Amino acid sequence: MYLKSLSLVNFRNYVRLEMDLSPHITVLQGDNAQGKTNFLESIYYLVTANSPRAEADRQLINWLADEDVIPYARLVGQVVRQETTTQIEITLIKNQQTGKVAENSALRKAIRINGVNRRVTDLVGKAHVALFLPQDIQLVDGPPDGRRRYLDALLCQIDPRYYRALQKYSQVAYQRNHLLRLLREHEDPEQLLFWDRQLVEEGAYLISRRRWLVDRLNEFTGQIHPRLTGQEEHLKLQYCPSVRLEEEAGGGYQLAMPLDGVADTRPEVGHIAQAFATQLAPLRREEIERGTSLLGPHRDDLRFWVNGVDMTIYGSRGQQRTIALATKLAEVEWLHQETGEIPILLLDDMISELDAARRRYLLETLNRAQQVIITTTDIGDYAADFLQQACLLRVWQGRIEPLALEKA
Repeated sequence: MYLKSLSLVNFRNYVRLEMDLSPHITVLQGDNAQGKTNFLESIYYLVTANSPRAEADRQLINWLADEDVIPYARLVGQVVRQETTTQIEITLIKNQQTGKVAENSALRKAIRINGVNRRVTDLVGKAHVALFLPQDIQLVDGPPDGRRRYLDALLCQIDPRYYRALQKYSQVAYQRNHLLRLLREHEDPEQLLFWDRQLVEEGAYLISRRRWLVDRLNEFTGQIHPRLTGQEEHLKLQYCPSVRLEEEAGGGYQLAMPLDGVADTRPEVGHIAQAFATQLAPLRREEIERGTSLLGPHRDDLRFWVNGVDMTIYGSRGQQRTIALATKLAEVEWLHQETGEIPILLLDDMISELDAARRRYLLETLNRAQQVIITTTDIGDYAADFLQQACLLRVWQGRIEPLALEKA
């Protein structure tokens, strides 16, 4: 699986870009703020219709596009997978207000696959991608919402139903919170029943799939992390749902796990929904007083334990960076197992962040992948034999051109 070509119009600092991509290794060299990360982001967005960096899609549109009659950005790429070529096109169009685009104006996203209008869920399975960023350490030392987004982004790459459930859950939680605030003035809890049912139904599926994913990632981190630490440390990921799922003293609820796939999650989803509904009811008065939903996937977390110690709290900077790398490498192996193909690997100036041992392990993964795209500020971070097998490019002010190595 690889991205054969890429076309960008008004995406970030790329006003116009048309290029073919190497099906193997590509190294993009450039100074900071020239467009290296933007280029990787465009590929990730083309595959997932989601940005790992932008808070809103309108931030992806080049600011110069606001001067156009219809401000827009367009991404087009051809993905080759199992000898089949698929063209993906995503267009972002800003709506205008009195002739001028306002910061909070609405944006329309149009997706076309092989020239036919499609939904975001239709992108699932067309290609898969794994993105390595220097700020991946925030997965460990950052706030819980970043860890939730990480799990969601992975599951949305393989499970269309998860994407739909996530969208529906977010809408339901928003509407429910609005109603909770209204009920502080005119309390009528019966109005919540409709939203409670939907919150539980969609939330139970999210919880079941997140637990399944973390179990699978643990299968790989259990092998990868000891190799990165000289067999001295052992990593275990723990999904921590706000809904209590294990049997407690005096309770009669017990969850049957593990999950083995979408088709096998239905009984577990029912068990989770039962626990969710049971624990939600006693919180109703407090939720009305506080005007927010206090239980559900939006309050869950992911923890990282090394030799029994919670690394999100007590890990050193070096330990947290190693955990993040091990988790991202496990992501690659998981996607490989689920899809039968190693995903397109995107690495943003990662090599300079690693010591020799971790660098060797990462390069082993790169050598197994069909397509790897790497950015760097210093081409000297890579060995000459590695560069000889790569397509070398230079990024400068939103333009990309061939890069020739200086002869020694």
